[in-house]
Amino acid sequence: MATDIETAASVLGIGRTTAYTLARSGDFPTPVIRVGRRYVVAVEGLLTVLGAT
Repeated sequence: MATDIETAASVLGIGRTTAYTLARSGDFPTPVIRVGRRYVVAVEGLLTVLGAT
């Protein structure tokens, strides 16, 4: 299961612009996959960062 970077950023308390900047630089807190022009975040990785595994 996956979500878009804007939703993941919202859950993490990160702003939209910061999220895209972090994703481009490879510093987003969870692994991000680039699919065409979109960034996709695995929900499992997001839950791990939140400590809700």
